[in-house]
Amino acid sequence: MLKNLNSKIIILASQSTRRQDLLHDLGITFKVIVKPIKEKFPFEMQPHLIAEYLAKMKSSEFNPKKNEIIITADTVVIHNKNILNKPKNTKEAKEILSILSGSYHEVVTGVCINQKNNKFSFSELTKVRFKALSKKEINYYVNNFNPMDKAGAYGIQDWIGKIGIKSIEGCYYNVMGLPLQKLYNYLIKL
Repeated sequence: MLKNLNSKIIILASQSTRRQDLLHDLGITFKVIVKPIKEKFPFEMQPHLIAEYLAKMKSSEFNPKKNEIIITADTVVIHNKNILNKPKNTKEAKEILSILSGSYHEVVTGVCINQKNNKFSFSELTKVRFKALSKKEINYYVNNFNPMDKAGAYGIQDWIGKIGIKSIEGCYYNVMGLPLQKLYNYLIKL
């Protein structure tokens, strides 16, 4: 099934170890090449469109050769129409988790697949609900795990996800940074 796909040169343009692990788990052979960009988007842009916009922006830095497939992605966490970015420090991480505590939020991952003469993008939305987290739970997570490299200050696969996620509607892996089923379905058609 993956023979045709693995005959191509697949490049994942992401430093995220979670994205790398997820793509590896699909049995896909790839290499990682990252080109730094300034992640900017129009101020008036709807929050649900930002992830796909940024994935396309990252992809525009590449000029794929005939046999190459470039995969770029970006994930945003949205709470009450506000984007919750990666925290800058532990104080901000605790504030973000307090905002998410006891409420729903949405995780949107945008993906762009770029080939020599074919470029397309898509996004996936997952709704996540946290239980009411205690200050002790938030402090424990922030002090013992690494929320700084994660949009929304948490990893669903981490301790906080295991004890704190009350419900999830949609793709679990999307919350980790790649909507695997949708991505796989696109890739096997290439």
